[in-house]
Amino acid sequence: MSRPPVKSYDAFKPRSDSLSRDQLNRAVRTQPLAVPFYSQNSFESEAPLASNSLSAQRISNKESALRYRSSEKDAGSSEEHYKEKEDSESKSKKLKTGCCGCCCGGMSDEEEDETAFDDRSFLIKAGRKGNPRDSDTPCVDACGATVRKMCPPKPKKSRTVVLGRPDPNAKYSRNKLRNQKYSVITFIPIVLYEQFKFFLNLYFLIIALTQFVPQLKVNYLFTYWGPLAFVLMVTMVREAIDDFRRFSRDKEVNSTMYKKVTNEGVVKIPSSKIQVGDIIQLDKNQRVPADLVLLRTTEAQGTCFIRTDQLDGETDWKLRVAVPCTQRLENDSDLFSINAFIYADKPHMDIYSFIGTFTINGHQGKEEVSLSMENTMWSNTVVASGSATGCVVYTGTDTRSVMNTSQPQSKVGLLDNEVNFLTKLLFIFLLGLTIALMILKSFEGQWYIYLFRFMILLSSIIPISLRMNLDMGKLVYSWFMQTDKHIPETVVRSTTIPEELGRISYLLSDKTGTLTQNEMVFKKLHLGNLCLSSDSFSEVRFDVEDAIATEIKGSKMSSGNQKLVEAVKAISLCHNVTPVYDDEPAEGGGAKLNGAAAMDGLFEPNLNVSYQASSPDEIALVKWTEMVGLPLVHRDIEKMRLKCKDEELCFKILEVFPFTSETKRMGIIVQNERTGEITFYSKGADTVMSSMCAYTDWLDEECGNMAREGLRTLVVAKKQLSKDQYEDFSSKLNQAKLAMQERNLKVRMVIESLENELEVVGLTGVEDKLQLDVRPTLESIRNAGIKVWMLTGDKLETACCIAKSSRLVSPRQNLHVIGQVYDRMQAHQELNNFRRKTDCALVVLGESLTLILKHYEYEFMDLAVQCPAVVICRCSPTQKADVVRLIQRHTKKRCAAIGDGGNDVSMIQAADAGVGIVGKEGKQASLAADFSISQFKHVGRLFLVHGRNSYKRSAALAQFVMHRGLIISVMQAIFSACFYFSAVSLYNGILVTGYATVYTMFPVFSLVYDQDVTPEIAMMYPELYKELLKGRYLTLKTFLIWVLVSIYQAGVLMFGALILFEEQFLHIVAISFTALIGTELIMVALTIQTWAVVMVLSLLFSMATYAASMFVLPGTFNREFILSWGFVWKTVVLTLVSCMPIYIMKLLRRKFSPPTYSKLT
Repeated sequence: MSRPPVKSYDAFKPRSDSLSRDQLNRAVRTQPLAVPFYSQNSFESEAPLASNSLSAQRISNKESALRYRSSEKDAGSSEEHYKEKEDSESKSKKLKTGCCGCCCGGMSDEEEDETAFDDRSFLIKAGRKGNPRDSDTPCVDACGATVRKMCPPKPKKSRTVVLGRPDPNAKYSRNKLRNQKYSVITFIPIVLYEQFKFFLNLYFLIIALTQFVPQLKVNYLFTYWGPLAFVLMVTMVREAIDDFRRFSRDKEVNSTMYKKVTNEGVVKIPSSKIQVGDIIQLDKNQRVPADLVLLRTTEAQGTCFIRTDQLDGETDWKLRVAVPCTQRLENDSDLFSINAFIYADKPHMDIYSFIGTFTINGHQGKEEVSLSMENTMWSNTVVASGSATGCVVYTGTDTRSVMNTSQPQSKVGLLDNEVNFLTKLLFIFLLGLTIALMILKSFEGQWYIYLFRFMILLSSIIPISLRMNLDMGKLVYSWFMQTDKHIPETVVRSTTIPEELGRISYLLSDKTGTLTQNEMVFKKLHLGNLCLSSDSFSEVRFDVEDAIATEIKGSKMSSGNQKLVEAVKAISLCHNVTPVYDDEPAEGGGAKLNGAAAMDGLFEPNLNVSYQASSPDEIALVKWTEMVGLPLVHRDIEKMRLKCKDEELCFKILEVFPFTSETKRMGIIVQNERTGEITFYSKGADTVMSSMCAYTDWLDEECGNMAREGLRTLVVAKKQLSKDQYEDFSSKLNQAKLAMQERNLKVRMVIESLENELEVVGLTGVEDKLQLDVRPTLESIRNAGIKVWMLTGDKLETACCIAKSSRLVSPRQNLHVIGQVYDRMQAHQELNNFRRKTDCALVVLGESLTLILKHYEYEFMDLAVQCPAVVICRCSPTQKADVVRLIQRHTKKRCAAIGDGGNDVSMIQAADAGVGIVGKEGKQASLAADFSISQFKHVGRLFLVHGRNSYKRSAALAQFVMHRGLIISVMQAIFSACFYFSAVSLYNGILVTGYATVYTMFPVFSLVYDQDVTPEIAMMYPELYKELLKGRYLTLKTFLIWVLVSIYQAGVLMFGALILFEEQFLHIVAISFTALIGTELIMVALTIQTWAVVMVLSLLFSMATYAASMFVLPGTFNREFILSWGFVWKTVVLTLVSCMPIYIMKLLRRKFSPPTYSKLT
């Protein structure tokens, strides 16, 4: 039986009363997978997956298998037992998967679904051809695939780690960070390969090599080797500098010193020397160097806060708990006095799960403790409070952070690929022209020598200066971006793809810290008959303080105050917030979790208190209760204390039910120490709380009102319990926790038995502050034709609220939410429901997307790309990158990604243009990005102004450089044809070199300063950007137009010079070459749309340089002839005849088919 489809904005909510036991068990135990998997199945077909697909990954019950393995308490306790178990698992896996280690042979779909998923990216295992843009050479891909088949990577295995005693025979990954692209040995070969894989450079290398053959030499060596060597030298220097910077950053991280606990005491070792099994001490604000299991903390209760912003993008501190049996030890050195070891599951990419056990073999028997996420500290997290001691279980490439980070790749822009394609067409034109000359020559004599000489003579058709001009232009565009005062602190880290910013069709954005400031502000509290907003909060404080004082005295308060106090008290108690006091003790390493003053019940207002929780919403709520006079002053595992003036309210924590993405709510049972009353408080999304609470006629309406205001709503409810009720509930709960089979299901059913007929005490509305000018920026980007997808690791409700408040989804558009999807049938039904919607934004859970893409990848993408906006929540870092590649592969369009945290690095590196924001989550995303900005609003100007100008300028520059080479080559062909097909150069090496450099280079290159509209108009009318998405500025059509123009002008110049030929051959050279230079300069002037000083100066400099060279090159020019009136008028006539028709055509086109921007200027 399939689950009912989601038909509204509400998220899917699994309930035991509507599901079978097996379905709910599967729903509870299924964990989100880090990587989406894909197939090519038909949308209507229910056929099994194609057997020839290399993708053997399936949604598995990996956690269930590992949980069963970790719960075998009676199966043995020694290290040998676990090693035997690992060996048996390895043998079993080989039997199932075959010799190659892949799940490819002999298994049914059901058997494959039970196998653990592989940690490699789905793209590596895809059975289809990948995106051609991901690699420039298909042959290299084929070779790489062959090598991977012959030498597959070693499968990851679970491990048994002895505490404090690294195994010298174990082959674990070194804990050494390496982001370099090259080594000393591979630098030159790889750089040369990266350059000569482009047809343009390879062609000129061959041409330059032919000049060493005497029979083929037609000019000086420097004519061909000079430009080629310059291009290679600039590239190698740039790559060397970039890689040295990466080396310096890696060296800094790898040489960071850490404290290692040994039998002889504490020693300091660099991060690169840390091994699996080492015991490491960490102080406050110190980065965790490897994946650790937390053993001890400076807090008596064994708790510790860590910051995970560089791992999952969430800036909120996470609470971690030390292993109880090691926390009880007096000091760290006692860890070596116990015989203990840790069993950890195999390394994988899921940062939200960990399965393991901690075992001690002592004199009193064996003690075994299960380990979970709360006992771990992943690499790249930071200790936020106190000091911590942990045992290393994963290092280097086995750590979660490294496995979720893709390797940096050299990005090639779309314009570079287009230019590369056009150079191939030029080569075909060259071959055609050469063969035509040989046919006219009748292949006489040593025709093959003439064939090569003609090819070398006409080699200017493909100008090597094209690559040099484009590369220099990229540097200029990068300089423009970094010096733009409107986007300060912008850094261009990849100077090879600035034009990509002008071709973006999809922008994939992170949420936390990118669209929002991640600062929550409490805005509204609705009590049913009363709505409190920020304007009235100051008055609430007096009412709360008076009401609580009245309650403590035992007097009766008014019904209005009763509701208010109950709501404030519920908000003060129902959370997982811990106050942290920065009293900076002399020893112990930083802030205390609860502070000495608070522990004594003496709350000092002047103490610097901060609140830490797993969600910023919780902190906003607790800060509000402090503002209205009921602050949280102390919390530990057993109790909470609230303050109201001089009175203290103490509550004993009996049970805590944390928030999960499945339940979408949290609960807590507390007992008032003064009155003995036991109360169950619950808080969660309105979609799940409405069915748990007693009927109210205002809740749904007010939830809708707050949601339309962009507020994140939480329903707060309570239920009074008698002592007998609680004891009965506690007994059932403890019994369910001890169950070895279906434990999660039984615990969930016991808790749900309490979640009925709850009394609604209030509805809260919290606002997540958006980044400055996010709304107008997103609006401009949408108007520019760029579709925005938001990929976030946050909850579904939060993502929906931000999508609305940021105007990512316009107020007129509806949201279609795809919640939890458990099977193929439900995925099919969800897509059918979504297909019936029009003008509707899509919201989908990451784990549901995994299942949908597994069966209906193409059908989903066909629907998703038509949406005005897409929001994917609960996304892992690797899944973000996979979504980028998915869009690239299906749409063949350019994608940009923007983020600010370490969890966004993979997405940024996978995108065609990665943008990093320097924010609260550090600089990791900024350092890994191609472009670094300080605020999200700057991305608008980056795309609409700099991206647009960069693309249009490079397109014009590329075509003009090709025109410059075509015209002189056609003139050479005409000259050879007219003079008995002689393979003799029309111009000597000095003129040929000067033509491509000092005579025309500066005016042509000055096109990088040209612009059709001002930046202000480009920002005011973002629709101008849409024209770029059509790619009409550098196409086969425009290329052919320039070819025809070049042929016409070359014919006019060459035939005109021959007609006006007088006495000497030098006269042909003087007239034709001077007219050629004049034609090029005039064509540049006709192309320029907005004149700048540098353009005028470059034209004047080129004319002066050429005029001077005519007098200093007597062997090339006849001084008397060039000073004659005949030379002047003949040159002017040829130049005007070659340029005037082109100018007239431009005028007619502007008159009858004006460009869009002409209407705005």
